Amino acid sequence: TRKMPDILLHLLPHVVSSLLYAALGFHFWHTRWREKERSLVTLPMQPWERAAIVVALLIQGFGLYQGVFAGGGMRFSFSYALSLMLWLAVLIYWLESFRSRMDGLQPMVLPLAAAGAAAPAIFPQLRVIGHAGGWGFMVHFLAAMLAYSLFTLSALHAVFMGFAERKLHQRSMTRSLSSLPPILTMEALLFRMITVAFCLLTVALVSGVWFSEEIFGKAAVLDHKTLFAFASWGIFAALLVGRRVYGWRGRIALRWTLAGFMVLLLAYIGSRFVAEVVLGRL
Repeated sequence: TRKMPDILLHLLPHVVSSLLYAALGFHFWHTRWREKERSLVTLPMQPWERAAIVVALLIQGFGLYQGVFAGGGMRFSFSYALSLMLWLAVLIYWLESFRSRMDGLQPMVLPLAAAGAAAPAIFPQLRVIGHAGGWGFMVHFLAAMLAYSLFTLSALHAVFMGFAERKLHQRSMTRSLSSLPPILTMEALLFRMITVAFCLLTVALVSGVWFSEEIFGKAAVLDHKTLFAFASWGIFAALLVGRRVYGWRGRIALRWTLAGFMVLLLAYIGSRFVAEVVLGRL
């Protein structure tokens, strides 16, 4: 049984990174979204802001690595999956900020990252994963988590694009709207992420079925998790085909993106939450 100091030390990176994300989220809201006298003046991302986000990423990443790989094996849970997804999302936003203006999106992303970083501290239950050393599992796990992260980011983009388009139609130019990237830039980034995420999800699904014996220790079964995952794959496939063939964009694209993301979220996060928290099983 772990001693109390060891438990607190184990939870410390999750708590510290969560508080740092929350503080940064408030800072970006105050400097980019809060209405002031010179309300339409935009402020580019500062070097210290980029550095602070990297510090939070490193602290959270250390906590995730320590929790998942401590003890030689591999352990995981819905709370660590949620935390890792949002860690990757913040990392992708940070990298994209060198290419496009992303500072106006941070007031939404960073509070979510704060909640995700705190999840392992609130729900610390972990289950040991068998067959974690096989390369089939590594391919499946890495592809799945990268896909989940990119789809999470795509869903956030869809929400922001809907918000920005509604404000533009209302001819309401606020500081939060003026700090966002142009709609066409956001839309191009959205479909770029969805395309990459769709390819990764395809790899995750194929590897999950093909290497099921190696990864899960049993033949592939058609359970609710698998059905949700393939349903999400079908939704995103239809979205990409609709974009390519019929030129889908705007609200149609946003609705399909959110629908696919919610179904994908149910595939793992929902099922693990019910099993671990509601039913108390690991």
